[in-house]
Amino acid sequence: MENLIVSLLNGVIYGLLLFMVSAGLTLIFGMMGVLNFAHASFYMLGAYFAYALQDSLGFWGALVASPILVGVVGVVVEKYFLRRVHHYGHAHELLLTFGLSFIIAELVKLFFGNFPVDYRIPASLDFSLFRLGASNYPAYRILMGTVAIVMFVLVYLLLTRTRVGIVVRSAIYKPRMAEALGHNVPVVFMGVFGVGAALAGLAGAVAGAFYTTNPNMALELGVMVFVVVVVGGLGSMGGAMLASLLIGVITSLAVGVDYSLADALAWVGAGDWAERVGGLLTLKLSSIAATIPFALMLLVLMVRPSGLMGDKN
Repeated sequence: MENLIVSLLNGVIYGLLLFMVSAGLTLIFGMMGVLNFAHASFYMLGAYFAYALQDSLGFWGALVASPILVGVVGVVVEKYFLRRVHHYGHAHELLLTFGLSFIIAELVKLFFGNFPVDYRIPASLDFSLFRLGASNYPAYRILMGTVAIVMFVLVYLLLTRTRVGIVVRSAIYKPRMAEALGHNVPVVFMGVFGVGAALAGLAGAVAGAFYTTNPNMALELGVMVFVVVVVGGLGSMGGAMLASLLIGVITSLAVGVDYSLADALAWVGAGDWAERVGGLLTLKLSSIAATIPFALMLLVLMVRPSGLMGDKN
């Protein structure tokens, strides 16, 4: 029972981490219609900026400063790169951000090396919050989940309950009317992209101290972030949260399941047939846990192409 609870908690925390990264991508696409292939690179930059700043600013200072720096990088990318190709369509945006992701990865290797850096949890936060059976649950995992939940609430309130949110939504759906009312639509778009990048940077700054901060971290998480956005629904913040939690919990639970479809068929007397057939029937669920999110994405695309909470139109 303790193992089940720990797996559920780990799945929820991992799902919340996925949301922290995918929230910015969801915001950017939902507000601007831009599919940013380099979004996970902003996540990596957040971790490396926090690592570089922690000696001078301390852990908490670096946690605040690194998302701001990543947001500035996002503003520069939108103003001087994406804005020039936006009117050509999604293909040019994807190609540009795809190339940008490689450039950022190579710059990180140039300045920090091709190996993991020593970015660790500070001693004041490196303790267990509670004990489940023989397992001590680290407090820092709970901190990561708390930051993700606070991020979700603040972004939701910003977009739905403030004047800033009204201006942003009007600039998206009625840009000419927004300009007629005196709002600078390009500046709004630039701000949205910067905030989306900053959210990914915050995720990297928080998660980089717990997981390994290395030049491949963007590649490791980048594909999964796109899976989350597609499953949840392009542009849906609530969908991103739901999909993140769903993928996190399912993946975490599947890792601990050492049974195959053949074992399940044995309960109904078809075990011998399953063993003879072999192949996929004999594969343990734990060995294919990493492929489950992609199978879920294919299922959602077949049943509901707009995603779990995406706009049907």
